[in-house]
Amino acid sequence: MITGGTDIGSLSVESVIFEKKEGVIGYSIVLTGANSRKSSEVSLEQALNSANVRRPELSYVVSTGCGRGMSGFANESITEITCLANGVNHLFPDCRTIIDIGGQDTKVINIDEEGRVIGFDMNDKCAAGTGRFLEVMAMALNVDLQEMGKRSLHFKEDIEISSLCTVFAESEVVSLVSEGREVEDILHALSKAVADRTVSLLERVGSAGKVAMTGGVAKNMGVVRAIEERLGQSMMVYHEPQIVGALGAALIASEKMED
Repeated sequence: MITGGTDIGSLSVESVIFEKKEGVIGYSIVLTGANSRKSSEVSLEQALNSANVRRPELSYVVSTGCGRGMSGFANESITEITCLANGVNHLFPDCRTIIDIGGQDTKVINIDEEGRVIGFDMNDKCAAGTGRFLEVMAMALNVDLQEMGKRSLHFKEDIEISSLCTVFAESEVVSLVSEGREVEDILHALSKAVADRTVSLLERVGSAGKVAMTGGVAKNMGVVRAIEERLGQSMMVYHEPQIVGALGAALIASEKMED
């Protein structure tokens, strides 16, 4: 029995092909672009190709994410909060708190031992501290987005970014560059700023034990390290943290078929 999950986000679409005995057998990540329906189709096809599976072999597909209603192929749509909880519980059964930082929002979710959501909060009114925020800062510094985290760990001077508003922070970054500050020091300051905002959100929800981090920003080791330092503990991060929501959707699809 093969199922699929597609997470249609604001900046990217992730699809996972899941088989109960083998687990994840294929996945893909594509940019959302201007047409969510088209990009979700492309993402699913790429995931199917990576799994060497044909579309008719899919038993059930669940879509999730802010654009979940745009999918033309899903049998059902389920919120990303529920799908993230299912995905993390499958990967890290001991996890009780999830930090998810995506392209446009940040979520903190508390779950029980069965992966049921028992509380959550999210920042979806402002892109500060999200993937989009980091993209803008990378462009301002002329730094490859994929290298931001690694370079931030090589800072020498511990400086501060006072604003997390994307517009004001970009202006502050430009001023720091003009002052001759090292790029690595600025990147470290940005990581700390994102960590401060994230931990403030977590403190509103409350932390309940071990923490996992998901979403595209979990690939930024500078941000991960800064959050860990604030929390005083290491976080669990899947090797491809961007697909955890899609994995949760595929897991729910598998449960639907069993029922």
